[in-house]
Order: sequence, then structure tokens, then C-alpha cells
Amino acid sequence: MRIAIIGAGLIGNKRAAALADFPEDALHVVCDTDIDRARALADAHGCEAVADWREVLRRDDVDAVVVAAINAVLEPVTVAAFAAGKHVLCEKPLGRNAAEAARMVAAADAAGRVFKTGFNHRFHPAMLRTRALIEDGVIGDVLTMRARYGHGSRPVMEKEWRSSKELCGGGELLDQGVHIIDLMRAFGGEIDEVYARVETKFWNIEVEDNAFAILRMRSGATCQLHVSWTNWRNVFSFEIFGTRGYIAVSGLGGSYGPESLEIGLRRPEGGRPDIETIEFPAEDSSWREEWREFRAAIAESRVPYGSGRDGLMANAVVEAMYESSASNRAVALDEW
Repeated sequence: MRIAIIGAGLIGNKRAAALADFPEDALHVVCDTDIDRARALADAHGCEAVADWREVLRRDDVDAVVVAAINAVLEPVTVAAFAAGKHVLCEKPLGRNAAEAARMVAAADAAGRVFKTGFNHRFHPAMLRTRALIEDGVIGDVLTMRARYGHGSRPVMEKEWRSSKELCGGGELLDQGVHIIDLMRAFGGEIDEVYARVETKFWNIEVEDNAFAILRMRSGATCQLHVSWTNWRNVFSFEIFGTRGYIAVSGLGGSYGPESLEIGLRRPEGGRPDIETIEFPAEDSSWREEWREFRAAIAESRVPYGSGRDGLMANAVVEAMYESSASNRAVALDEW
């Protein structure tokens, strides 16, 4: 495929680096409103740089587009890309709210093109192994899930675009929370109801820096999450408890600590379960594996794992959390 990347920031650079493992795909153009930043990434990969995303979408030598811009522009760029006949991988979250995400999904359906949400956490090695374990019934039926995700923040948090309601649409829920919501849907199915507390506890910003929620799954499983910009150190913990045992994933590599997977199988007689721990010390391969899935979905004309609809549903759950916190009541997803 011939690829364009719109947005030459940190994630755009990660997406470009992942392409190096797929010589049959070629990065043709990089776009960023900061043309110097676009040129830096383009020069590193031997391609062209432009400043106007509309110019990218008019090109005939682009088959698929990676949209890695700020939340406020994800919808117009993605909708226009589908209208131009391109396949799209759009980074999470799909815009600032569920309405923007719904318009993106509708545009993909109308164009008959593959739409993938950039949920790279699904493709971490521990998460891919977890998916296989769940599908094989190793821990039985899922009863509960529990997750924590947070980072130590940065001194300039109050000035970052992620802290702007207009540019981002929300705070920590749309930053890290959608990853947790998406993983819970991936392993537990649809979410029927949420009860949440969404708060701004520390930063002088117009969006949330902490969110707490209890989710009820259609399967009957109950899930708990806490995502935070005031964790003061990076943390990632995701646990799944089933009728036969549990799975616990911790770390994402780098500053989040070593990525590991713990499998505990309960004994009928009780007592300490049989525990196996698997370490994943290699560098983060999630970006490469997610690209492999995206290109395979295009080649096979199928819905990708981590689809546009998955991004839409994550945004719908976030909005239900906002409503729950504001009204101090549980909110059913059929209200959205």
C-alpha cells in the first residue's frame, strides 16, 4: 500500500517506524501544519512533506491514511479521507465525542473502506496472549475485571492541548481511559450500564484529571476502573477474574515498567492457585502488530480487530460516564 501520515508528532513517528517492518508498504507523504516537523519525519523515511491535509487526500498515490492529529480535527480529516476513497487508521479517541465518532463510522460505511481505531494496547504481547487465553476458556467465564491506568503528569499539563475542552473534548478519560474501556469490551463484550465519578482534583484545567467507574457488562460481569493524571508515577494494571482462575497484566514497558502476564488457575480444593508468570522484555511491538492487522483487514475486505465501531463505543461509554457523574446515577448505554 501507499501510505500517508497526517500528524507528525509522537504517535505519527511511531506509526512511521512500524512501517519499516513492512517493505511492501511505502510511506509516500507526511503532513503536519508544522511543516518543519513534517519534513523531519519525511526526510527520515525518504518521502514528501506537506502542510495541508486536503492536498494529501487529493493524491492518487495514497491508498491508506493514518490520522494522528489532535482530537478536534480527527473527524473532518477522517470523513474527508473516506470521501476520497482512502482506508483509514485513526488514532483514539475517535474525535471529541460519540457524535463525531458516529459520523466517521457512517462515512466509512458509505465509502466501503476499512476503518480502524488506533487501539494499540490490544496488540501488546501480553494482551494478545490474554485474548487467546480468554477465547480458549482457560479461566472460564469472565466474572469481574479491574484496571488502573495513570501517569505522573508533566509540569506543563495546564498548557497542553489535552487539557483543553475545545481541542480534546475531555481529559483523562479520552486520553488513557478509552484504552481501558476498549480492553474491557474486547475481553468482556458490550457494556450495558455505567456508574462513574469524574473529577478535576488537582490541575487547574477545564477537563477531568481523574475518573472512577463501575461498569456492568451485558454478560453479567462487573468491572471497575480508575484512570488518573495524578498518579505521580506511571502505572498500568489490568486484571480479569473468571470461574476457573485469573489473568493479571502489569506494565507496558518503558516508564510503565516491564510488561508481564500472570495466569492463576484455582484449585478445586481451594488454597493458593497454580500461578505462571510470563515476561515480555522486548521492545513495544504493538504498533507493528496493529499495522499487520490493519493491512490484513484491507487485503481480506473485513472488519479489523479494534474497528471504527469499537472506537465509537468507547466514546459512547465515556459520555455515559460524564452523564453518570453529573447526575449521580447509573446510566444505561441504550440512552446513547
